[in-house]
Amino acid sequence: MAEATDSPVKEAAVLGAGVMGAAIAAHLANAGVTVHLLDIVPEGAKDRDTVAKTAIQKLLKQDPAPFTHKRNAKRVQPGNIEDHLDRLASCDWIVEAVIERLDIKQALYRRLDEKRKPGSVVSSNTSTIPLAALTDGMPDTFRRDFLITHFFNPPRYMRLLELVAGPDTRPDAVAAIEAFGDRGLGKSVVHCNDTPGFIANRIGIYWLTASIVHAQEMGVGIEEADAVIGRPFGIPKTGVFGLMDLVGLDLMPHVMGSMREALPKHDPFHAIDRELPVVRQMIEAGYTGRKGKGGFYRINREGGGKAKEVVSLDDFTYSPVTRPKPDCLEAARHGGVAALLQSPDKVAAYARKVMGATLAYAAYLVPEVHDDPAAIDEAIRLGYNWKQGPFELIDAIGAANLAQALKAEEQPVPAFLQQIGDGSFYRTVDGELQVFRADGQYHTVRRADGVLRLADVKRRGKPVVKNGSASLWDLGDGIACLEFHTKMNAIDNKIMEMIHTAIATVPKSFKALVIHNEGSNFSAGANLGLAMFAANIAAWDQIEQMVEGGQTAYRALKYAPFPVIGAPSGMALGGGCEVLLHCDAVQAHMETYMGLVEPGVGVVPAWGGCTEMLARYAANPKLPKGPMPPTGKAFETISVATVAKSAEEAKQHGFLRESDRITMNRDRVLADAKALALELAEGYQPPEKPEYVLPGPSGKVALDLAVDSFRQQGKTTLHDLTVADKLGEVLSGGDADMTEPKGEDFLLALERKAFMELVKTEPTLQRIEHMLETGKPLRN
Repeated sequence: MAEATDSPVKEAAVLGAGVMGAAIAAHLANAGVTVHLLDIVPEGAKDRDTVAKTAIQKLLKQDPAPFTHKRNAKRVQPGNIEDHLDRLASCDWIVEAVIERLDIKQALYRRLDEKRKPGSVVSSNTSTIPLAALTDGMPDTFRRDFLITHFFNPPRYMRLLELVAGPDTRPDAVAAIEAFGDRGLGKSVVHCNDTPGFIANRIGIYWLTASIVHAQEMGVGIEEADAVIGRPFGIPKTGVFGLMDLVGLDLMPHVMGSMREALPKHDPFHAIDRELPVVRQMIEAGYTGRKGKGGFYRINREGGGKAKEVVSLDDFTYSPVTRPKPDCLEAARHGGVAALLQSPDKVAAYARKVMGATLAYAAYLVPEVHDDPAAIDEAIRLGYNWKQGPFELIDAIGAANLAQALKAEEQPVPAFLQQIGDGSFYRTVDGELQVFRADGQYHTVRRADGVLRLADVKRRGKPVVKNGSASLWDLGDGIACLEFHTKMNAIDNKIMEMIHTAIATVPKSFKALVIHNEGSNFSAGANLGLAMFAANIAAWDQIEQMVEGGQTAYRALKYAPFPVIGAPSGMALGGGCEVLLHCDAVQAHMETYMGLVEPGVGVVPAWGGCTEMLARYAANPKLPKGPMPPTGKAFETISVATVAKSAEEAKQHGFLRESDRITMNRDRVLADAKALALELAEGYQPPEKPEYVLPGPSGKVALDLAVDSFRQQGKTTLHDLTVADKLGEVLSGGDADMTEPKGEDFLLALERKAFMELVKTEPTLQRIEHMLETGKPLRN
């Protein structure tokens, strides 16, 4: 869990236990804060706290989970607004998340202002009501402590926090919430002007509206629209209509209505604002998206089937999805979004219409919503999960090209776009990233204090050494960084080569090594494609060399004459998890998802995963002494391919040690890992080689009995039993005598043997092939 000891927020309250309020409370609890969740008392309720209590129970059942660990729910104290406003007297921060009605919010503010402690910060999670309206008529003391903190749903996972301060807000109140939002909650805090929709929703709602309106008017199907307004532009694979299903169609009329009322008449939003009869029909029929019977997409389960269908925007009828591949997608594969937009087909014309207008709108809003395009890009990247923000996309297309396309559509070219001319909004000068701002000048893009980004390091210099799969970088102060950069950061022979190169290079010029990358995922594991290719030509010696080579490289990391720090974020699965198991320490982003998933593809962990997990569990003081408890626990964890869904859970499962550290903000992981590396470098000594006491044949019998009980319950497939049998041989030590301790070499040999026996079986090859084709495990 995150520690709150040095935090400006140690106790908080959330008023309003709806979807957002409850989830905000959960994330405050993830940050180590005691939080009071208060809501109304329903008429005639026997339990006056029932709304808040019910909300907490729903949080515990949600997937993805709002809590980084279920135990954090104990920090959320339920209550009600009628009986428990006195609790505000001990709160540092009070978050209002009630219905979007000004009269209700202000009435609540007057009541809570009488109870809160002096100097406590009060904020609203509103996204539609201006701060000036919220504080109108409120006392000066309240206005000084008030601001808007706009979270995005779900708050645990969405990294954007929009912060709006009023002219009377105390600078130290802003600084306190910004600091806690950054370090405590893991947010990228973007300061916004007090304008309708702030930044992300102002542009995002325009984009969603333009997407559906132009699709309907141009006769472009939903699947075609999502195919083009999706991955080619670095937008999530849901595309735009899939995103609306995810968010909920019933929100669309409300958000469009709020923009319609709040925006000035000259705003370009009004030119695309339309009544959407199909959306209205869908909502009335209960098709509100994934939370309803379906939305633009639905799953048809008639006759016991499970067929995905898509709606027609013309007549509200559903038909099977066809996954079209418009011609412009081929152009995008070779020439990026610029080539896509120049394609002659109808779908490319739709993309020009939607994305051209959206990017132009972003430029139109400078400096109204912000004078810094970097802040706008940050808001859209993190609020809507785009890989690139609007101005980064304009640079990819070419500002002059976008202006020309707008003129061809007889659309106005925003002044800010005219101002940049044929230049770019971003440039690199002397290794520093600069952005063109509203004052007509380039400014260095500033990071928050204490943030270290590998991308910035890479701009400033060349790698110490590199190959096609990995690079070694100089972080300064005697710390090196090993970066993987394959697809999904899958581990291949060149990464293994770079590990050995790093081990030889670091002692000459550095004190310690950090293993880190800024990909979406730390590593998805071994490169299964290479293994499948070798298996198809029966190159078994080559596969065994790959397994042994991985064991050798990882052990070299473990016993290197300098500290090795793992600094992961995202998925660290299979071989990616095994890299971290061999590090001296790990500085993990809270959103690190670790697990030894090899049984899912029909093998056992063979790059030291079994060996290291046995050592972890043997050292766990919570387990009983003796050879069987560590073996049983390791078998339980690995056999079902357990994946920890947070760094907190990774500690529970033993993938992380209790001494390993957790960083809430992804942008701070590398800096924290570097600091830890410097700390461990003082007087460093490599770990001693452990000895293992293994239960041998009697332990294997116990594991077999456990597996047989699952078989009798119908919880295992035939090949699951085969994989479990080989895993049991490794973890029990095979024929080992439990009176004779064994070294790592013995266990690693068992790992290799089990892996090679399994990889030669047809069911394992079927599992690997299925995973490569679908990305999902095969149960055979």
